[in-house]
Amino acid sequence: MSGRGDSEISETGEEQHAESAQDVEDVEDLEDPDDPEYVARRARWTAVGSGALLALAGLAAAVLRVTGSAPALVPAAYAFGAGFCAFAAFLGSRGRTRRALWVLVAGVMVMALGDQFD
Repeated sequence: MSGRGDSEISETGEEQHAESAQDVEDVEDLEDPDDPEYVARRARWTAVGSGALLALAGLAAAVLRVTGSAPALVPAAYAFGAGFCAFAAFLGSRGRTRRALWVLVAGVMVMALGDQFD
């Protein structure tokens, strides 16, 4: 005899099966597309991902333009726009997704404006 009570061990394992079924239901609750928390989490991850991606693209464009024969204003505009996009990623990670969207748009517009000077 192991010294455990009947409530701790079940010969059929029904309690253990019931707990795993409850875990599956909890996971399904987290992935419900209609759940406002799930929608907010997706919006945050989208803002962070797109902000980081555009910031990296802006920095890469700034480095490429510095090495070329472009005027100094062009790589500066790309770097400044990349900074805006990085700030948008930060705002998105803090849950400020609407502000992050507008800052992201402003950053891309600055980069596009810098491209017009080339």
